This record gives sequence, structure tokens and C-alpha cells, in this order.
Amino acid sequence: MMDFEVHGEGPNLLLPVNPVAPVEGPETEQLRAWGADPALGYTLTQGFSKRFRVIAFDYEGHIQANPLPDTLTPDKLVEDFLTVADAADADTFAYYGYSWLGMAGLQLAIRTKRLTALAMGGYPPIDGPYDAMLAVTEATHAEAGKPVSDKVVEPGDWDSTEVALSKDQTRQFLTLYQALQGFDDHAVQDQLTIPRLCIVGSTDNIQYGERWGNTLVSIATPAAANKSLLENLGWTVHLLDGLDHMQAMQAAQILPVVEPWLAEQLGA
Repeated sequence: MMDFEVHGEGPNLLLPVNPVAPVEGPETEQLRAWGADPALGYTLTQGFSKRFRVIAFDYEGHIQANPLPDTLTPDKLVEDFLTVADAADADTFAYYGYSWLGMAGLQLAIRTKRLTALAMGGYPPIDGPYDAMLAVTEATHAEAGKPVSDKVVEPGDWDSTEVALSKDQTRQFLTLYQALQGFDDHAVQDQLTIPRLCIVGSTDNIQYGERWGNTLVSIATPAAANKSLLENLGWTVHLLDGLDHMQAMQAAQILPVVEPWLAEQLGA
């Protein structure tokens, strides 16, 4: 059973983030240099807990520490999320996730009736980049397990970065995206009746370099192109103007949109 923390009171909100404030040091400074926020999970947990009973669990950290190379399927994701909800005495709950954990929220929504609202960040609900993510994951898996040099890579030079992950750590995501091949995100839309929000940066299209097959992962493009269709299907669509994948995930962008939207939908 993975660790989780409960913060605040109100409607339940399942939040797959690390709720612990980071220890300051070279590692956190390096993350900041690359545009990441080491305290993102902590800040989101604190922000949402003002009006919600937040059940925060570091799912990504858990599976990186305890890889599931052959079993990280959509069904396994949902099973793990529901196990956390059960342990936290949450019969029903809303969900917010970003990037691949945003995509996981869609899988959760079509597999359980316990969800009260879905906020899906950094991943489009229709025309999701499943093929592209499989290609990137295959390339990452091929690089994993190789010796990592001590060369200094300038922040932002993604093509020069090395994969400091084990084969099992990368293989689990290969298993996940292989299981999602053939998933029809148009066909499942009629299964969704709960309130649902899509929030992405308007420039969130990730162009990978040669080592990753020059793959383009389109996130903003399908979200913008399908905005009217999604709204007709019952989605609220919020495009964060001028922001890319890393910028759009920051708490300063997410909380002002997602928190009041959830509060309105759930009467918090």
C-alpha cells in the first residue's frame, strides 16, 4: 500500500502528487533551473485543502521506487487509485491530474462510478497523443540502463540529457502506452456524465529531437481544435495563453482555474 496524506475538510479530492515540502539542496536547485517546481505537489495540496478534503499520494514516486514493468496498465492504475480512496474512507471523490496523470484521470472516469468531477490537465480528452507517447517511451526505454556520464548539461538542452532510469522504470510506461494503443477517446465520451474540465497550455506541443525519433507530442493543438466539440460534449475547456507543458503545470496557473471550478461543481 502506498503512502498518502489527508489535508483539509470538504468534498474528497484525489490528488496524485507528493504533498511533502522538498528539502532544499543541489537537487532542488537543479529542478528549478530546468523550469520545474520541487514544491509543486506541496503547493497544490495546500491550495486545494482550503475547501476540499485532499487525499494526496505520490503515485509517480511510488511506481518509480517500486516499478511495475509488466503490469502498469490502465486497469492497474485505476485499481491503485481506488485502493488509496478506500484507505482514505472516500466513497466518492473528485480527481485532478496533470500530463500522464491527467490521462490516467480519463481512464479512471470510464472505469468507476465513484468519481464526482474530473479535472484533466496537460493532456487532451480527445485525439490524445497515444501513438506519439508510445514512440517517445520506446526510445526512452532503449536509452535506459546505459551508463550516465558526469557531463554538465545546460538547463533546457533536452536533447543532450541522459536517461538516468532503470529498464524496469521505463518499461512500465512502455507497458502502459502499449495497453492504450487502439484506445478510442472519442468513443468513450458518451460514458462521461460528471462535470469535467480540460486545462492545457496553448503552446503545449512538445517536439522531441533525433534520439527520440523527432516525435511531436501534440497536446495544445487537439485541445484547441476540438474546443467546440468538447464543450458540446459537456467539457469545460481552458487554454492557458502562451504557456508550454512545464509552465502550464505550475500551481500559480492551475489553482486559480481548477480550484474555483471544482468548488462550483461540488458546492464546496
